Amino acid sequence: MAKLNITETVLRDAHQSLLATRMSINDMIDILPELDKVGFYSAEVWGGATFDSCIRFLNEDPWERLRIIRREMPNTKLQMLFRGQNMLGYRHYADDLVEYFVQKSIANGIDIIRIFDALNDIRNLETAIKAANKEGGHAQVAISYTTGEVFTHEYYVDYAKRIEAAGAKSLCIKDMAALLTPYEASTLVKDLKAAVKIPVQLHTHYTSGLASMCIMKAAEAGVDGVDTAMSPLANGTSHAPTESVVAAFQGTEYDTGLDLVKLNEIREYFMGLRKKYIDSGLLDPSMLASNTKALLYQVPGGMLSNLLSQLKQAGKADQLEEVLKEVPRVRKDSGFPPLVTPTSQIVGTQAVFNVITGERYKTVTKEFKGLVKGEYGKTPVDIDPQFQKQILKDEKPITCRPADLLEPEFETMKKESAEWTEQEEDILTYAMFPKVAPNFFKARRDKKYGVDSKHSDADSKVHPV
Repeated sequence: MAKLNITETVLRDAHQSLLATRMSINDMIDILPELDKVGFYSAEVWGGATFDSCIRFLNEDPWERLRIIRREMPNTKLQMLFRGQNMLGYRHYADDLVEYFVQKSIANGIDIIRIFDALNDIRNLETAIKAANKEGGHAQVAISYTTGEVFTHEYYVDYAKRIEAAGAKSLCIKDMAALLTPYEASTLVKDLKAAVKIPVQLHTHYTSGLASMCIMKAAEAGVDGVDTAMSPLANGTSHAPTESVVAAFQGTEYDTGLDLVKLNEIREYFMGLRKKYIDSGLLDPSMLASNTKALLYQVPGGMLSNLLSQLKQAGKADQLEEVLKEVPRVRKDSGFPPLVTPTSQIVGTQAVFNVITGERYKTVTKEFKGLVKGEYGKTPVDIDPQFQKQILKDEKPITCRPADLLEPEFETMKKESAEWTEQEEDILTYAMFPKVAPNFFKARRDKKYGVDSKHSDADSKVHPV
């Protein structure tokens, strides 16, 4: 048995990171049977931004995408990324919708659901964990990794113990901003492995150029699995190259057991796609370079470009340095949220307003107010009551789990989407993207949507591995 498990991300996070999630099912279909023969621990194929991208840009049914991948990869565990109570949308949803989404994901072929919360608030994960376990799926909970004075190993160990107690089958260190360094990876993995009995996986991006070294040190420290991407869509803001990681551990106690010859055949296919994406402008070659600014400013790469864009629009691009200094102050004021979607955007935008108006919190965004109020959950550190009062005025903060304030939504969504529904899963598509979904449903009804008919097989039997 292989000592180090490999989760291949080329069908989801690799293209989400490099080309805004624009790889279509038609670009994937021919290589799926070959990927299925490799023997990966799992393949990450769904969730994250794929759902939004499918219906908004690719005119493709995300559920059909999943069913096709399941059919073409019957021997590989399929994995998805799930934002806990946010599902794949951008707000908190009622428990009945979360449970239904998990049920339908597993019924359509997902085996492993990687669940995370932007604030590391375990309460926002419990419904999804229970639902995954009830449906016979594997609930893997991801710790949103970040740095700062409160994010000690004690903090992460405490959270890991809560994750295990909540019923997760494994946990993942989710280093979305590429802030992890090799020796920190080593000590963190050791501490987590000593604290919990469930397997530990490492997910890190190549943005800062350290991912391969982090994987090496994490493997030596006993990590059970790592995320990698086929080399044509690796490096830059993506992940460490699969083939390189496999080669690095060959013949050692961490041997992955994967065949480099087979992987190199698959590489040729993705090299063709890479050329196509560069030629079409979808893939900017500069995205493949390392950027160590994330380490200097402790700000994710995507957040950095977003801040600069906001400042340019305001004609204040020369104030970037001031904004970068303001970000940690705003983060401290708002209870040290990890900087990941959506909190990175919320904190960053508020920092921009604080700088360009010349007065801190003179203008407060609706989202920042929501974060301080508790609409997104409990922040890692309690927010100072005086600051809370300054931002909220007469409004009372939310101290319960935010979803406890939501009425069941399924029946409402079912009624609202009734004129478009061709399959039960459409109710969920509508619930998450009520403004975008009807346009997609209309295109599908008019047979103007993106899955080649030869690849569609709605009648194929779908069953989890």
